[in-house]
Amino acid sequence: MAKKAIASPEETSSVSPKSETSPDKSGTRITRPSEKPGKPSALVDTRVVYCGDNLESLAKLPDACVDLIYIDPPFNSNRNYEVFWGETKEKRAFADRHESTKAYIDYMRPRCRELARVLKKTGSFYYHCDWHASHYVKVMLDQIFGENNFINEIIWKRQSSHNDAKQGSKHLGRVHDTIFLYGGGEEYKFKHLYLPYDEEYTEKFYRHVEPDTGRRYSLGDLGAPGNDAPEKGNPIYEFLGIKRSWRFSKERMEELYKQGRIVQSKAGSTPRQKRYLDEMPGVPLGSVWDDIGPIQGSAIESLGYPTQKPLKLLERILEISSEPNDIVLDAFCGCGTALVAAQKLKRQWIGIDISPTACRVMAKRLRDVCGIPESDPLWKTGRGFVVRDLPWTSEKLRVIPPFEFENWAVIALGGIPNKVQVGDMGIDGRIFPVSASAAPRKRGEGELALQERWYPIQVKQKDKVGRPDIDAFEAVMMREDCEKGFFVSFDYSGDALSEIQAFFKRSHKVIVPLTVQEILDEQVAMKLV
Repeated sequence: MAKKAIASPEETSSVSPKSETSPDKSGTRITRPSEKPGKPSALVDTRVVYCGDNLESLAKLPDACVDLIYIDPPFNSNRNYEVFWGETKEKRAFADRHESTKAYIDYMRPRCRELARVLKKTGSFYYHCDWHASHYVKVMLDQIFGENNFINEIIWKRQSSHNDAKQGSKHLGRVHDTIFLYGGGEEYKFKHLYLPYDEEYTEKFYRHVEPDTGRRYSLGDLGAPGNDAPEKGNPIYEFLGIKRSWRFSKERMEELYKQGRIVQSKAGSTPRQKRYLDEMPGVPLGSVWDDIGPIQGSAIESLGYPTQKPLKLLERILEISSEPNDIVLDAFCGCGTALVAAQKLKRQWIGIDISPTACRVMAKRLRDVCGIPESDPLWKTGRGFVVRDLPWTSEKLRVIPPFEFENWAVIALGGIPNKVQVGDMGIDGRIFPVSASAAPRKRGEGELALQERWYPIQVKQKDKVGRPDIDAFEAVMMREDCEKGFFVSFDYSGDALSEIQAFFKRSHKVIVPLTVQEILDEQVAMKLV
């Protein structure tokens, strides 16, 4: 059975109960989201960012409560990123590696099952991925959402060239991402979008220009489709001396002629219809999107996150598959591009991310870019947003289990935690800078391939670190021949700070002492450089 698409707001007269209409200057009825205060959705809390594992957060949502889901989960690409967040230039590292494609799919499968459960039958699901595991992802999604609910494989050409196809490589440049689109059921929402005609097409097919208005137009056939046979139902009559079957009724033809929309170049020639370029919808959007480029480092919207997606890309997705006041969910929302797009297009939204830092960054972005306050009282009246389950305060960090505290500190610095609790050789985590060392060190057992240089992280859940702790970390840095290392605790004694200075004078190796409060206050950017 063929799928059916629900008409867009422009194609239907129905209005959402949470919307109101008013005429614009031309008298056209425009649907606008209601600005009445109160809870935006009767089904779920919206304008909420949940900090935590999305598998746990999704389990708390009711069935069939979301209209559009977009996810851009970490790719299975064994890459580790060092990035800068926003104006504070806080350095972060985002590892999106998985042990194997199987581990990646095993990680994503239960999450996609939950996403399918919360998606409405009229909803749409977008999964953004790259070439590393896209074929396996498609098989998994077919199993979960159903092969018959697959709509499109969208190719987003993110750039025109790629340095992974440099001279000596044996593959073509990998310049695109894949976005899989599934419907929640047969009645999924869908709106066709159109792109402007390119200049070559315009010059060729709309070569006529009205001298007085400057409007471009083409001349189209007014003849009826098919032939003159009466059984076709085409009206046959004489118009401007020409008798034949016509596309329009005689009354309509005369009306168009009075409007100047029908021209006859000379007596006896076949009349033709003016078709103005500015009245044409444009080129229907296809499944290959090559008109939206990647975010450049100098772009205003850039936060420095290397896999940040352009706002235009998310706005297009939302325009195709959602309406004002629909609920949009991004379960891997990172720096929050989908949430910003939803807010700008007057959709409701829910974001989930496991990183407390990412949640803080997207909250700042929502405040700065969208101009909405982060306020629980205002959120309750439908005018603000909230971040929930942001777990870390100085008080809580003092009492959580030591290994959990270590993981928090390492991840907060953008590092990779040590997976073992004992036998870690004095290293609780590692930070891998992007820049490659000119003379790479010999990699030790357990270090990641293609990452020649790293900085050790030592974490102590102490009120005040003393000199013996610093001495032990100095031994680690000498043993691993690391030029820089990071130490995290609640505070440091004077002797500890003095020893850090003395160690630098002796070895020219840098130990950077960081306090928990500095991390919580996001005041560690310059110290991480």
